[in-house]
Formats: sequence, C-alpha cells, structure tokens
Amino acid sequence: MATVQEIKRRVGSVKNTRKITKAMELVAAAKLRRAEARIAALRPYADRMRELMIGTARATPARGFPLLESRDEVRAVAILPLTGDRGLAGGFNAQVIRRALSLEHDARGEGQDVRWLVAGKKGRSTLRFRRYEIADAWVDFTDRPAYSDASAIANAVAELFMSREVDRVVMVYNQYVSPLTQRVTVEDVLPIPRTALEDDEERSSYEIALEGDFIYEPEPEIILGRLLPTYLETSIYRALLESAASEHGARMTAMRNATKNAGELIDRLTLEMNRARQAEITQEILEVVAGADALTQ
Repeated sequence: MATVQEIKRRVGSVKNTRKITKAMELVAAAKLRRAEARIAALRPYADRMRELMIGTARATPARGFPLLESRDEVRAVAILPLTGDRGLAGGFNAQVIRRALSLEHDARGEGQDVRWLVAGKKGRSTLRFRRYEIADAWVDFTDRPAYSDASAIANAVAELFMSREVDRVVMVYNQYVSPLTQRVTVEDVLPIPRTALEDDEERSSYEIALEGDFIYEPEPEIILGRLLPTYLETSIYRALLESAASEHGARMTAMRNATKNAGELIDRLTLEMNRARQAEITQEILEVVAGADALTQ
C-alpha cells in the first residue's frame, strides 16, 4: 500500500490537473460562443449569394465555366481534411482523418490517384507520420479562421482542378451540431455541384424577383463567372467555421469529462489516503501497547 505522503502528492497533482482542464473548458466555451455567432452571421450571406447564383444561372446556360466542368473519367482526386492545430479535443481530429483515409482507400480501389491537401497541424502530422506526400498544407488558423484563409485554400484547389492535375476535390470536416455532437461530413468542392444552381422547393421572394425580365450589366455569363469562385470560397469558409465550432465544442466536452474524472479520482485517492492514515495510526498504537507491555514484564 502507498504511504500517506505518496497519496498526498498524487492528490495534489490531480488537483492541479483539474484546475488546468477546468480552465481549458471555460476558454473553449467562450470560443464556442464566438464561433456560433460567426456561423449565424455567415448563413444569410451564403443563402443570398446562392439565390443570386440561381437567378443568374437561369439567364444563361451553365456551360463553359471551368469550375462546373464535370469530367467523364476521374483519374485523380484531391482530398482535403479540415483538422485542428491542437489536440485535447476528444475524437475531433481522429474521426476526420479516419474518414479521409477511407475515401483514399476507395479512390485507389477504383484506380484513381490521390493528392493530399490538409488544413491543420494535427492532420498534417498524422499524414506525414503515415508517409503520405502532402501537396499543400495550411496551419495556424484553425482556431479562428478568416476569409483570407478560405480564399487561399480555394485558389489552390481551383488551380489544381483547372490545370487538370485533379478531376475532383473532396473536403472532409466536422459539421457542428451541438457541443456534444459533431457530424463528419464529406462534401464535393470541385466541380461545383449542379445542385448549387438549382432552386429548392421553397424559394424566397428575392429569388423569384430575379426571374423577371432584367437587363444584366455586365452580361449574366460574366456575373456567374465571378460568382462561382466566390461561392467556392464561401463554401470552404463555412466549412472552416463549422470545423472551428466543432473543435471548440469537442474540446469543451472533453475537458468537462476530464474535470469530472479528476474529481472522482481525487475522491478515491482521499478515501485511500484516509485508510492509509488510519492504518498508520493503528500500527503506532499497537507499537505503543507492545512497548508498554514489555516494560511491565
């Protein structure tokens, strides 16, 4: 059995760890609230831009746009997992990497080459550890992504696609549902899905108004050509925001569980320490009684 001093030192160590995990939980909760606010602010902009794209696409045939080109034979696929720069977030990073590796396995099974693009230090380090060649990586922003980060990624994937180095670009990320739930999502980034230019059953008044007899300046083909790269950047930016919120939610949940486990461990160690102290006291009493008996004989 461990001594009282050894158990005391362990209790002190666990208490210090609990302070750290509690602080990390509070920091993650504060960052999560800001991330949720950024997602809520982006959604109206993304919806309105899609409505504008749909209205403009009706005025022009959706042909002759490189970002919409769907190739009959897919020879190379670029996989873009969105991970975090730090760990201690439960299965946040692992489940994205696991899904991305599954996609790679399926693509190679169909005879397709795979190019790796990755956002986040954890994804980069994992792929390098597995001896994968990484075409490009973006790090040091996943905690609070900016639109410029999404623009850099969009420009890189668009260049690969239009130069025909890859025929398809797939993005894997955690979609934020709640602090307890993050859903792994696989999204085709390029070519831009035709569904992006199709209306839903419920259409807004703004979209219906675009169906009128309008004179476009410049021509609708030029407008759509400018909207498509912006749509690509916005889609990646939205995914980065979803991933950031998921990371904060996962870290908050993981640190909350760690704090709870630390408290339970402290309770068990305190009980064990009390038992060890009681055993020491009992042993000392027995030694005193034995000594007294020896003196009286």
